[in-house]
Amino acid sequence: MLVAYSGGVDSAYLAYAARQAAPGGVLALIADSPSLPRTALAAALAFARAHDIPCETLATQELDNPDYRRNDPNRCYFCKDELFGRMAEELRRRPGYRTLVYGVNADDTLDFRPGHRAAGEHGVRAPLLEAGLGKAEIRARAQAAGLEVWDRPAAACLASRVAYGTEVTPEVLARIEQGEEALYGLGFRQVRVRYHQEIVRLEIARAELPRALDLAMADRLAAIFKKLGFRYVTLDLEGYRSGSLNEILPLL
Repeated sequence: MLVAYSGGVDSAYLAYAARQAAPGGVLALIADSPSLPRTALAAALAFARAHDIPCETLATQELDNPDYRRNDPNRCYFCKDELFGRMAEELRRRPGYRTLVYGVNADDTLDFRPGHRAAGEHGVRAPLLEAGLGKAEIRARAQAAGLEVWDRPAAACLASRVAYGTEVTPEVLARIEQGEEALYGLGFRQVRVRYHQEIVRLEIARAELPRALDLAMADRLAAIFKKLGFRYVTLDLEGYRSGSLNEILPLL
């Protein structure tokens, strides 16, 4: 099988489990484009090497698609259509490989995820979902297996930080990546840099918010993000939450 691999806990556990179940019959493919942070790519490749999981990078061109760039609520569909279309091509050209799989889990069905539709259209299987495994159980299984990713914070592509209706460009993605790397450099662990054109909205896990609310830290955050070209630097008082940009979907 070919595994759509990102290095997050779900796809990492899936690739590991597949490798354990079918040695010699698994290849992980990681999509490489400007929407993938360089640190995430390096970490994903390191995990694969550490656990003897064959892994290759696959260049994807979702940014060439104007439907993707215009960033309406179906952006994820166009991204996954590109990814799974490329993976289907790889499947056809590699003798012995018969199945595409990806790491969606049972909890992912609770949010708006148009990428799942693209997976269905390309015949991609979802072993974790089919087994009824949610995020907590996947983390527990990864921990029991001794996988270092078991408590890795949730991650998503950089484009998921861009407010709907704002064009996704390599320059926008680079600013988001630089901002999040700066936050990690300050010691924050679970963050999102939400891009609202001249406004940046920083989401930081609630357990870490007291440190972000310190006035000296606020000054540092303002300086960092103004240097990146944002006019207004804001801190979301609700803290980090997955898919917060989807909160406005009922209004669109």
